[in-house]
Amino acid sequence: MNDDVIKKKQFILCCGAFIANGMLALSTGSLLPFLRESNGLDYAFCGLIVSLHSVGNLISGFFAGTLAVMIGRKKSILLFETFFPISVLLMLSGNRPLLAFAFLATGLARGACSNYCNVKINSIAPGIAWVLNCLHACFAVGAFVFPLVLMLFTKANNGYWVYACWFLTIVGVIAWILYFIIPEDDDKKTDSGETDAKDKVRETLGFFKEPLFYICTATLFFYLCAETGVIGWMITYFKDTGLLNPNLSQVTASILWIMILAGRLTVAWLSTKFRKENLLPAMGIGIVVFFLVLIISKTTAPIIIGIMGFGYSMAGIYATTVSFAGEIIKKYSLAWSFILTIASLGSIIMPAIIGLIAENYGIAWGISSIAVALFIDMVCIMKLVTHVKKTSRG
Repeated sequence: MNDDVIKKKQFILCCGAFIANGMLALSTGSLLPFLRESNGLDYAFCGLIVSLHSVGNLISGFFAGTLAVMIGRKKSILLFETFFPISVLLMLSGNRPLLAFAFLATGLARGACSNYCNVKINSIAPGIAWVLNCLHACFAVGAFVFPLVLMLFTKANNGYWVYACWFLTIVGVIAWILYFIIPEDDDKKTDSGETDAKDKVRETLGFFKEPLFYICTATLFFYLCAETGVIGWMITYFKDTGLLNPNLSQVTASILWIMILAGRLTVAWLSTKFRKENLLPAMGIGIVVFFLVLIISKTTAPIIIGIMGFGYSMAGIYATTVSFAGEIIKKYSLAWSFILTIASLGSIIMPAIIGLIAENYGIAWGISSIAVALFIDMVCIMKLVTHVKKTSRG
């Protein structure tokens, strides 16, 4: 990749787009309190629009890939990313139907970005974990930066949250421009027969015959169950149980994302020194151990240690797992769409399960249910590594 100027440009521009995507992803949760206060929204409606973000993310994660097959990847991403600035502007309307569509649209833009950039990076360096971890570290940068930007705007006056929306709108326009100037791969072949054969393979659903597809999808499914469950319910858990004071409860989200960023950068560096087959199991064990520390602890210090360790351990799991599926994603044009769509169901199902358990048995039991998903994910990780090692020896 170092000798290819086009691939370098693709990598840099995708990283820039992923920073913007991280800002968009965190904006839904960060702006929600201000939207609720400004428009008098009830909790039920707030819960609905947050779910619509996940629904939009799932829809575009699939259709952005299938549409790319029909009209081309460039046109597909430009179409979906138009929703980025539009969605933020609609948040300023105060109209409930428009707010609902705005949150759905944020998910449409986010899912399309994830689809496009992961596929693009895999085409640049298929199966190379450090490259994907660098990409996802950029998402963490955006996720960490936007709450700080919002805090700066609203420090003097809560009503200034609208300026944060205008800022994010500008970021959305810049992101669209980045996608527009990303150079596309040169797919021309000298042998037309070879080209037709390869195109035919890419357009089939042959990945359903690949055991690696199912193992990677299951690993990502249960990972997203845990990630969304913790990010969505952690602050509520600490506030309702009284384990941390309200201000410190809010800070835990920033602590988590700082550790995720540090973890992704660490895994990106370690991936150049050690085999990813040896790194992933350590992450799988780490998320289980530190989550148990988090939910068992009753005092501040061990809780913070649990949060830091959990964020640091979970940071590289998603990108490293995707790197294992790199060859399948490159070979079959629809593979990533199916992986992302099925795995994203975890981010929709788990928060609802936690809420149902919490409603009937208390928030402590609800948050504890995440441990089940984490344990299953650890088992999937071990199976994935075993399968890859066995395949490479065979």
